[in-house]
Amino acid sequence: MNETQKPRAPGRFAGAWDSDIAYSFRHSPVAVVAAVVSLIIILAAVFAPLIAPYDPFNPASLNLMDGFTPPMEPNAFTGNVYWLGTDNQGRDVFSTILYGARISLFVGFAAVLFAMTLGITLGLIAGYRGGWVDSLLMRVADVQLTFPSILLALLIFGVARGFIPPAYREIMAIWVLIVAIGLSDWVQYARVVRGATMVEKNKEYVQAARVIGAHPVKILLRHILPNVMGPVLVIATIGLALAIIAEATLSFLGVGVPPTQPSLGTLIRIGQQYLFSGEWWILLFPSITLLALALAVNLLGDWLRDALNPRLR
Repeated sequence: MNETQKPRAPGRFAGAWDSDIAYSFRHSPVAVVAAVVSLIIILAAVFAPLIAPYDPFNPASLNLMDGFTPPMEPNAFTGNVYWLGTDNQGRDVFSTILYGARISLFVGFAAVLFAMTLGITLGLIAGYRGGWVDSLLMRVADVQLTFPSILLALLIFGVARGFIPPAYREIMAIWVLIVAIGLSDWVQYARVVRGATMVEKNKEYVQAARVIGAHPVKILLRHILPNVMGPVLVIATIGLALAIIAEATLSFLGVGVPPTQPSLGTLIRIGQQYLFSGEWWILLFPSITLLALALAVNLLGDWLRDALNPRLR
C-alpha cells in the first residue's frame, strides 16, 4: 500500500454495527429472538396476498361446506385440506390470521404514531412555555390518567361513531379506532417529553439559540426534540404492543373493526364462540399469533429501554 494513502474511514454500516446498541443487541439472545419473531409476523402480514393460499375476505371464494374443517384433515364433503383448519364460514384460518395481522399491525402502528405525535407536540409546548399552558395541559393529562385507557378508548370510539353517518361507519371504523386508541395513550409521551424539555431548555445550547434570535419552533424542533427522542422511542416500542392488545380487546368486544375486515381480536371473538363445541383451532391459532406478537414487541421494548439507559452501560 502506498505510504501516503490514508486508511479508509469505517463506513456508516460498519459504524452502526460497532455501536453500543448493536453490541447490546447481538449479545442479548432474548432481544434477537424477539426481533426475529416480530420480523417474521410483520413480513408475513405485509406480504399476506402473496403468502396466503386463499383470500378469506372474498365471498366468492368461500364454500360453507368447508366450515369447521380440522387442521390437516380432509373435509368430509369437499376433501379439501387446510393447514390450520377453517372457521364457521369455511375460511382458511391460516389466511385469516395473515390478513387479520395486517389490520392489527396497521391499527397499532398508526395509533402509536398518532399518540406519539400528539404527545410530543403537547409535551414540547408545555415544557418550553411553562406557566398556565403547562398547568392546563398537565391537569388534563392528570384527569385522563384517572381513567383506564381501554374504557377511555371505548368512550371515544362510541362518541365518534355517533357523529358519523350510518352509511360511512364501516368505512371509517378503522380510522375511528386509531384515533380512539391514540387519544387514550398520548399522556405518557407528553409527560416524558415535558420533563425532558424542562431540563433541556435551561442548557447552554438552547440559551445560545435564544440569544441569536432563533424562533421558538426552530429551537424545539432542531435542538430540543432530537435530545428527548430516546425515552420516546422506548415508550413507542412498548406502546405498540399495548396498542395491538387494545385493538384486539376492542374488536373482541365487538366495537372494533367491521366483520368484513376482521383483525386478530375479531378472529379470537369468533373462535371463543365455538371453543366448547370442539372447534378449538379457530380460537387457538389467532390467540397464539397475538400472544407471540405482543410478547416479542414487549421484549424488544424492554431491551431498548436497558440499551438506552447510560447507567447500565
